[in-house]
Amino acid sequence: MHPFSYERATSIDQAVQAASEGACFIAGGTNLLDLMKENVARPQRLVDINHLGLDTLEPLPNGGLRIGALMRNADLAAHPEIKARYPLLADALMAGASPQLRNMATTGGNLMQRTRCYYFYDTATPCNKREPGTGCTAIGGATRIHAVLGASEHCIAVHPSDMCVALAALDATVNVIGPDGSRSIPFLEFHRLPGDAPQHDNTLRNDELILNVELPAQGFAAHYSYLKIRDRLSFAFALVSVAAAMNLNNAGRITEARIALGGVAHKPWRLAQAEALLLGHSPGQRTFAQVADVLLRDASSQGDNRFKIELAHRAIRRALAQAAGRTPQSQVNKRVPSPRSNS
Repeated sequence: MHPFSYERATSIDQAVQAASEGACFIAGGTNLLDLMKENVARPQRLVDINHLGLDTLEPLPNGGLRIGALMRNADLAAHPEIKARYPLLADALMAGASPQLRNMATTGGNLMQRTRCYYFYDTATPCNKREPGTGCTAIGGATRIHAVLGASEHCIAVHPSDMCVALAALDATVNVIGPDGSRSIPFLEFHRLPGDAPQHDNTLRNDELILNVELPAQGFAAHYSYLKIRDRLSFAFALVSVAAAMNLNNAGRITEARIALGGVAHKPWRLAQAEALLLGHSPGQRTFAQVADVLLRDASSQGDNRFKIELAHRAIRRALAQAAGRTPQSQVNKRVPSPRSNS
């Protein structure tokens, strides 16, 4: 680990000023410290933002909720308002990491996670995300965990967060502040695909600070499921994850639907065209399969990760069936239950 200076910010203005001078923020540090230990990240100046009062949960006039950027993942998952009104988010949080990490990790830090690509962490190998223009060793290498959607010739890494998949499905908004003032970023525009600049994981500027994340009033508390498929039943990143949510009318037809994928792309993957296929229909495997076809229509493999496409197809159908049947995936025993039968 390279030498660095450390200071504690006492105000948002001070933190933003430090960032504009090249400082790096640290809160829970659950990802940043790993990167520093591996010499992937080498910040010269760390600014601790844990004392800025951004760890609250507040109601919004429109019926939604505002989550402070420094609210810990464990506290957010256990909060009565989140469990009752946004159980999809609570389940996604509980599916991620370990209890120890959830006790430290923050909402804003979760959004800023870097990829867990083997080659990104291995400083002995070329990596466009780590050093732009050096090449992508993952292409043609060991690709089992890598992207099947939205990849480019410069990067095939995936975004690792569980929380972000749920926030994408819930249509959250990220509020940030920088030297030029505040701005709001729709969640689907916060993370980005690699394109020819994979070193940029998101659209946040280096001198901006995440203040909070806002949730709309609609939380899909009745019909939802977060399904995470991984190599181990706990403490593992998703090979494929699915956040599925819907509303049904009295006739049993779907009036609103959301579905987002994790573990398959450089950002949470969501397509409005796929969700539109569900509207006006009764839940059923034929419709669910059509949705999966559209979500994965541009999927392509990189050798070792070919299995992910079929795995994602099955996971989409299963998660939608769980949401329709009000049998959400348990985050306690993590076994995948058989959904209620849908024709």
